[in-house]
Amino acid sequence: MKELERDLGLPSVLAISIGAMIGSGIFILPALALDIAGPAVILAYLLAGLLVVPAALSKSEMATAMPEAGGTYIYIERGMGPMLGTIAGVGTWFSLSFKGALALVGGVPYLLLLFDLPLKPVALGLATVLILVNILGAKQTGRLQLVIVVVMLAALGWFAAGSAPSVQSANYANFFGDGVGGLLAATGLVFVSYAGVTKVASVAEEVEDPGRNIPLGILGSLAFTTVLYVAVVTVLVGVTDPGSVAGSLTPVAVAAEQTLGQAGVIAVILAAILALISTANAGILSSSRYPFAMSRDQLAPPTFSTVSERFGTPVTSITLTGAVLLVLIAFVPILDIAKLASAFQILVFGLINVALIAFREGTMEYEPEFTSPLYPWMQIFGAITGALLLTQMGTIALLGAVAITVGSVVWYFLYVKPRVSREGAASDAIRRQVGQNALSEVETAPGDGTQEVLVALTKELDEGRERALIRLAADIVRPENGRVVVVRFQEIPDQAPLTEGATVQSSSDRSFETRIEGLADDCGVDIEADEIVSHDTKHAIVNFADNRGVDTIIAEHEPLRLRSRIVGDPIDWVVRHAPCDVLLVDNLGYDEPKRVVLSGDGGPYAPLAVSVGEAVAAANEGSVSLWYPAEGGHTDQQQQRVDDYQTELSELLSVPVAAEPMRTDGGQLQQPDLLVRRGPDHRLRSAVVDERPTIPTPGCTTVTVYPHESRRPSLPRRLVERVVF
Repeated sequence: MKELERDLGLPSVLAISIGAMIGSGIFILPALALDIAGPAVILAYLLAGLLVVPAALSKSEMATAMPEAGGTYIYIERGMGPMLGTIAGVGTWFSLSFKGALALVGGVPYLLLLFDLPLKPVALGLATVLILVNILGAKQTGRLQLVIVVVMLAALGWFAAGSAPSVQSANYANFFGDGVGGLLAATGLVFVSYAGVTKVASVAEEVEDPGRNIPLGILGSLAFTTVLYVAVVTVLVGVTDPGSVAGSLTPVAVAAEQTLGQAGVIAVILAAILALISTANAGILSSSRYPFAMSRDQLAPPTFSTVSERFGTPVTSITLTGAVLLVLIAFVPILDIAKLASAFQILVFGLINVALIAFREGTMEYEPEFTSPLYPWMQIFGAITGALLLTQMGTIALLGAVAITVGSVVWYFLYVKPRVSREGAASDAIRRQVGQNALSEVETAPGDGTQEVLVALTKELDEGRERALIRLAADIVRPENGRVVVVRFQEIPDQAPLTEGATVQSSSDRSFETRIEGLADDCGVDIEADEIVSHDTKHAIVNFADNRGVDTIIAEHEPLRLRSRIVGDPIDWVVRHAPCDVLLVDNLGYDEPKRVVLSGDGGPYAPLAVSVGEAVAAANEGSVSLWYPAEGGHTDQQQQRVDDYQTELSELLSVPVAAEPMRTDGGQLQQPDLLVRRGPDHRLRSAVVDERPTIPTPGCTTVTVYPHESRRPSLPRRLVERVVF
């Protein structure tokens, strides 16, 4: 595959970055921001420049680690995965194209101060010239950018220096008249003035000595442009009567006319035209590299990654970008669309900060030559403030960003997903953290273990099933010399007084207590028997467990009919209201289980399931097998992380452990003696689907564990676990 030539030095890098910023941000937006914040627009430009710093630092670091064409797309795709990479690539490509078209159309009003020219034909002509220049090569582009920026800055410098003596302090009166709300709204509007600061990262593959020139270019141009913006806007506000330039299409020219006369107006007109052409030129240069980079990663058709033999540039990608630019200029109300695209840029800046954290915390190879200071607080600050600024962009802008996002997601599922199976550094970092959290919960479980278990008998059972529940409880409490309390709950009608069932002990009650006493000797643990009569069994179980302070309730699983799933059966109610852990048993017998299986659902095993499985295996000198879904589509990185988690879990347990994929191809797994699994954490899911294991059918007693509500993972956490594992 052809590589792009590295022929952009530091002067060209600075020129591209400064030229990408100094455009509509200084020649058009001040008039709109003045309407919102008044004189505080000066502070809005300074605040916006500061809020860009985290993204600038993040992008500088990632650009030195991955100096490849594509910039934002590359970093988000590598850090957050192909779907978010697609969103960032498509959205930023459109955003830069929109802003390039706005720059060309926005420059014409300044030209109309001197000549009577039609707006759209001139803008289309300028766009065509810039497209051809970009096709000819990056060296020519960088040289043209350098000339434009030098001339533009000279004219702006003359305006600021020449107009400064005419500043009237009275024009700054009532500086915060529009309050903090006005200041933040103006900051959100002018934030887009700095969006071009990281545009140079999209041509990083063509930069000489990227480890030095990219950070210097990005951070140096940001500092310079912030100072220039604040100086020019301060002068503009100070030399004009309050409100006189608000809403003007040519605010800087209006100010120059008052202080520098006709010569000053001509200089400003020249600077404005050059600045806006510069913005459009940088936009074409950088935006055309997004289809190029996405194509190389199979996120776009392969034709866009073709590099011209003659010019050494991605001609097809530049041509497509140019065509979009021309269509926008000719047919679309560009100002509204540019504001929508700017809102998306703020979102992308937030994702850039998150992507850097993903690279630092993940295991993907990542060796930047420049590292961001104050990590990760700088990135967290940038992500949060970006989200806050988005709220200042208005409903239409937010809806537009959503529309671009939805369109990108549709493209991802229709074109990208069938072709790409890789994942980003964030997935691996999250997966590793999720696994470590689960392991920590197993490792840091209370040392005193389960002290007392309540075996709740809610219906008549044969002696074998009754004995199975009690032996299970005994194996769980034995390591800590705990106690088992076996209670037979009897429910009588509401109209019958409780004394009728409680005053006389039946022969069945005496037989029950005798059996329990015999089991205590056989199991080698302290077992206590009791009978409770009540009008409501489920409340009686919960009240007994609460008053007695038991650690776990064990009961048989009730059949989950449709009505039971929706309305709730007594045992289901107990699960949701118990003051402790609950184990529900699908009881097929319990006879010294040697092979205990933990059944996984794709996420980490529940700590309670692990402790129960280990206790039973240890009590019967057995082993634990880890069953997990053997579904296709896992990346090598994902499978490796799952294997690492299972290996580390095995090292924590005191019994032999082996991992086994659950087969769905008809193949048979070795028959377990006992299966332990996590119960559904949220009632909405369990009301619709009975999640007890069906594939493969265990053919043995199954224990479904329900940790106390205080130890159950939240729904977002469970979703994350299922997705990343």
